[in-house]
Amino acid sequence: MSRFLAIDHVQLAIPEGKESRARSFYGEVLGLTEVAKPAEMAERPAIWFASGPVNLHIRSDPEFHPAKKAHPALLVEGLDAILSRCRAAGVATRQDTSFNGLRRFHVFDPFGNRLELMEREG
Repeated sequence: MSRFLAIDHVQLAIPEGKESRARSFYGEVLGLTEVAKPAEMAERPAIWFASGPVNLHIRSDPEFHPAKKAHPALLVEGLDAILSRCRAAGVATRQDTSFNGLRRFHVFDPFGNRLELMEREG
């Protein structure tokens, strides 16, 4: 029997030519670290970010449409610090219903992609 072990990465699309803005949001505001792509992937127009086991790939798309409903849900530590950086950068935050011991907020990247940020309560 086969089984899935983990999600290796999530890829989000951005409009072409907006890589600098993506680096600012995902790197500076959210606090993810940009990582080098493997040599085999160097030619692909994507930016890779990581934080612990979380891998997020950002790739430009000439037919970009923001993901307003579909979204990655990222479990974090230090949610309040991330929310403070978001608000300081003018990024709207929206609290959602807590459940299963998780505080939840939604933020939208500069391109309209929805992200859910969750932190264990207590």
